[in-house]
Amino acid sequence: MKLLDQAEKAVRDCLEPVASLAIKRTRRELRRDVPRPAIVFTLKTPTGDQVVLVDVKGSGQPRIVRDAINQLLRYQSETSGAYGVLVAPYISTQSARLCVENGIGYVDLAGNCRLSFGSVYVERDGKPNPAPQRRELRSLYAPRTTRVLRVLLQDPKKAWRLQPLAQEAGVSLGQAYNVKKLLADREWIRNEEGGLRLADPRALLQEWSQHYTYRKNTSRDFYSLDAPPEVERKLAAACRGAAVPYAFTGFSAAARLAPMVRYQRVMAYLSGDPTPVVTALSLKEVPSGANVTLLSPYDDGVFYGTAEVGGLQMVAPVQVYLDLVGYRGRGEEAAAFVLEQVIEHTW
Repeated sequence: MKLLDQAEKAVRDCLEPVASLAIKRTRRELRRDVPRPAIVFTLKTPTGDQVVLVDVKGSGQPRIVRDAINQLLRYQSETSGAYGVLVAPYISTQSARLCVENGIGYVDLAGNCRLSFGSVYVERDGKPNPAPQRRELRSLYAPRTTRVLRVLLQDPKKAWRLQPLAQEAGVSLGQAYNVKKLLADREWIRNEEGGLRLADPRALLQEWSQHYTYRKNTSRDFYSLDAPPEVERKLAAACRGAAVPYAFTGFSAAARLAPMVRYQRVMAYLSGDPTPVVTALSLKEVPSGANVTLLSPYDDGVFYGTAEVGGLQMVAPVQVYLDLVGYRGRGEEAAAFVLEQVIEHTW
C-alpha cells in the first residue's frame, strides 16, 4: 500500500494549490481481480464535478506506460467526462511524451507532473529521478550483457532471433533474453517477422555512453619520442610478432574513421601482458605528459567488430565513440564527429 499512499499524496500535491478546484472525495479500488483505476478523485470545479481516474505503476518505462495509457483510455470510455492520470516513481521525457500525445495526465514521485482538463493546467518538470534504477542499469551495461548491445549496434537494421544473437554475442540465452526485456521496456527494440531489431539506436548509445568511461579498462600511460603514426606502425608490428591481440581506439581510430580528427595521442587495446610491446617500442611509463595510452580491456567484447584500416586493427566505431565521448581534451568533439560521419550512416 506504500506506493498507493505515495501516489495519492503526489496527486494531491499537484491539485491542492489550484484555487479553482477542491477535492471532494477520494476512493481506492482494493479489488485487483478486475481492472479498475487504483484511485478515483472527485473534484469540485466551477463548472461542476470532475472525476479523475488514477492508475499507479511501479515503473515508468515507456512500454509499461503505453500499456497503462491504453488501460486509462478504457477506463475513461466507461466514465463520461473522466480524466485519466498515470502515477509512477519517475516519468521519463519519452514516457511523458506518450502521455501528452494520448491526452493522459501524469504525476511522478520526483515532483514532475502535467495535468490538463477543463480550465485546469498544472505542469512541473525538470525534477531528476530520486531513485534511479541502478540495478537495472548495472544489468544492462554489465560487461557481458554489453556484448549483446555491441552486436545490435554493429548492424542496427539487422533482425535477430534470440538464439543466434546469443551465440554471436558469446553469452547465454538467458542473458540475451534479459537484455531483450530491458530494451523492450524502453521501446528501443521492435519485434518483426525476422526477429528483433533496434528501434532507437541513438537512445541506446546515448544512455550507454552516460554509464561508460574508458577508465573501466586498466590504463597505462607512456611517452614515446616517435610521432603517433610511427608509434602505431611499430605497435601493430610488435603485436603481430608477439601474437598479442590489439586494436586501436580513441583518437588513433577516429583519425582513420573520420580523417578530420587531429590528434597527438595513440590509444590502443592490448589483450594480455603488454610488456613485450612496451619493450619493443622503448616506451617510458610516465605520470604526466603521455602520448601513448595502452588499455587492458575490461571485457573482450571491446574487440567485437574489429576491422583493418590501412593495415592497422581498429575497434568498431561504437567502441571508438564510447572511449572518446567522456575523454578530456577534445574527446567529446571527436566522438561527435565519429557519430555524425560514421555511426549515424548505419541507422
